Amino acid sequence: MMHTVSSRGSKVILLGVAVALAAGLPLLAQTIPPTAGETLSGKPIVLADAVRGHTAVLIAGFSREGGNGVGEWVKALRPDAAFAQVAVYSIAELAAAPAFIRGMIRSGMKKGLSASDQDRFVVFTSDEQAWRSFFGVSADKDPYALLIDARGKVLWRGHGPVAQLEAQLKTALP
Repeated sequence: MMHTVSSRGSKVILLGVAVALAAGLPLLAQTIPPTAGETLSGKPIVLADAVRGHTAVLIAGFSREGGNGVGEWVKALRPDAAFAQVAVYSIAELAAAPAFIRGMIRSGMKKGLSASDQDRFVVFTSDEQAWRSFFGVSADKDPYALLIDARGKVLWRGHGPVAQLEAQLKTALP
C-alpha cells in the first residue's frame, strides 16, 4: 500500500515539474548554491557559509537593469530599523559577461559604496544556472530578493521594484 502512495506522490511531483517546464516557469532550488565568489572589497566568500546561522536578505541582479534595481533595494533596506538584525547581501552574477570587461563592471559597482557595503556585495562568475534557479529568475531586468532564516530556509521571495515589495518583505520577517 505504501508503494502505491509513494508512486502516486512521485507521479504528482513529476507532473508538476513537467507543467512548470512546459509553461516556461523556473524551478526553484531550495538550498543556497555553495558557489565561491568574491566581495567587491576583494575578499573571497561562499555566501551559503556566510549567512548560515543568520537571518538574511539576498538581493540579486542578473543584468545591468537588474543590478540597478539591487542598488535601490539596498538603499531602502540598510537604513530601515526593521532590518537592523538582518544581514543584507547584494549579489551580481557576472558569468554571462565577457571576462575582459568584468573588471570594469566591478569598478563601476564599487563607486559610491562604503567599505562595509563592499563587504556585503558578492560577485559570482560561475554557477549562473544554479543562482537563477535559486532565485526563480523569470525576467532578467528585475532585481530579485529573498529572505532566508538562520537554517537557510526561504521565508519570502519576490522580484521587482523595492517600492512595490518592501511591505511584503517586512511582514515576512521572523
